Amino acid sequence: MSETPRSVPEPMPVDDGLNLDGLDFEHALDRLEGVVERLESGELALEEALAAFEEGVRLSRRCAEQLGAAERRIELLVEEGGSDAVRPFDPDGDDED
Repeated sequence: MSETPRSVPEPMPVDDGLNLDGLDFEHALDRLEGVVERLESGELALEEALAAFEEGVRLSRRCAEQLGAAERRIELLVEEGGSDAVRPFDPDGDDED
């Protein structure tokens, strides 16, 4: 049985000096998804794969930082009566207070 050739995403140029400071969450996540696709394709040479992995780690850390900052902002918004009481997020919306 012959395998159907997979479409390999175009390689993105490796940017060792990638400035993540101005990169918003959505763009960082999109770029991270592209890196993962390239790595999963199995078509990268070893050095390209290592460079892509390093970029992915930097992007992953950037996304985690931004999610942490968003979580802290939400915690501040739900402060009750000036106290530091933070309610855990309830995805079902059940408020048992």
